[in-house]
Amino acid sequence: MTKQVLVIEDEPNIVEAISFILSRDGWKVSTHANGETAVQAVYDASPDVLILDVMLPGRSGYDILKDLRANDATRTLPVLMLTARGQRTDRELAQRLGVSKFMTKPFSNAEVLETLNDLVSG
Repeated sequence: MTKQVLVIEDEPNIVEAISFILSRDGWKVSTHANGETAVQAVYDASPDVLILDVMLPGRSGYDILKDLRANDATRTLPVLMLTARGQRTDRELAQRLGVSKFMTKPFSNAEVLETLNDLVSG
């Protein structure tokens, strides 16, 4: 069974790198770059796991995560949050909102792949 991931990230180089490494590992990768329409994109894509950037145009990843956790359909969706800001307060806020994993940029491709495989296998 093919694993599906939705990458919500507005930095093209990061999207390209993540898409490449995951596709090579057999993942079906969908991408989205707009914070304002991100929640609907999650509903439409119905991914097995979500990679969510914190700083997006239109809305923050924190607001998106809060909306996803408030909906029964996405309450338990595994979410890997990526951010260039790795301060403890950022990590604590993400954890309070229900993030599954938190990773700071720059990250290694192997680390992303390992984390996503862990999140979908449960």
